[in-house]
Amino acid sequence: MTLHILKLCVGCESVEDLADWQAERARLLPGHLPRHVTRMWPKQAEAVLDGGSLYWVIKGSVQVRQRILRLDPVEGEDGITRCALVLDPELVRTEPAPRRPFQGWRYLKPGDAPRDLPAQRAGDDELPTELAEALANLGLR
Repeated sequence: MTLHILKLCVGCESVEDLADWQAERARLLPGHLPRHVTRMWPKQAEAVLDGGSLYWVIKGSVQVRQRILRLDPVEGEDGITRCALVLDPELVRTEPAPRRPFQGWRYLKPGDAPRDLPAQRAGDDELPTELAEALANLGLR
């Protein structure tokens, strides 16, 4: 069974901030793929690698996801081995879903994950986050 991971995106104000930050860092990484290093290795790694995504919480709501391609061991400067979530560079916007702050990451079952938004059409404007959240809370988006 597939499992996703839910993580706060600390320091980013928008999906565009996340995209810029990842693109800048990915140039320096092997394979030029974005990754997120976490202290804990997922105990359910097999389920995460079975089509799982990393869902990013930005400014209090889930806004975007990235498919998890693999888990790589990474040794920190302190000699401790950590887990690098190697991500697909494609950022897939999701329906906004409010989330309270939490530490670390959480598993997210597919049935609890927000739906992907349809691809934006040329000429469409981006809805402001607050408006998109309000529409989602009313079941209108």
